[in-house]
Amino acid sequence: MVIITRTAYNCIIANAIQHVPNEICGLLAGFIDGTTKIVRNVYFLKNVDHSPAHFTMDVAEQFDALKDMRQQHLVMLGNFHSHPATPPRPSEEDKRMAYDSVASYIIVSLASAEPVMKSFHIERGITTEEKLIIRKEKSDD
Repeated sequence: MVIITRTAYNCIIANAIQHVPNEICGLLAGFIDGTTKIVRNVYFLKNVDHSPAHFTMDVAEQFDALKDMRQQHLVMLGNFHSHPATPPRPSEEDKRMAYDSVASYIIVSLASAEPVMKSFHIERGITTEEKLIIRKEKSDD
């Protein structure tokens, strides 16, 4: 299960819409509590491919994000990217590029009127959808 705040969810959606027709990408950081991943930080990284069909994260920005995670005592939980015109499911390329079997892979689809965000576990090309909970911040209670 992956828990993400409403603010982080909204930021990812807004960033995906802003960069249409290209895919966006980034990293997720936070804590692991048992089998639950709790997202605390979202790192938006440049898609150096500038493509609507695939992405490559800027390497220098990845290192900066990992350094920041270490300084904040967070762990990398996974990554996210958008599908501007296709459903929120991993493509064959997404599966092929999923090297970390511990990571969560979040995909935001803008293919329908309302954006759809889903999270996946990908291991050896096999995809399993993870439960994704969008949680209000404590100040919203």
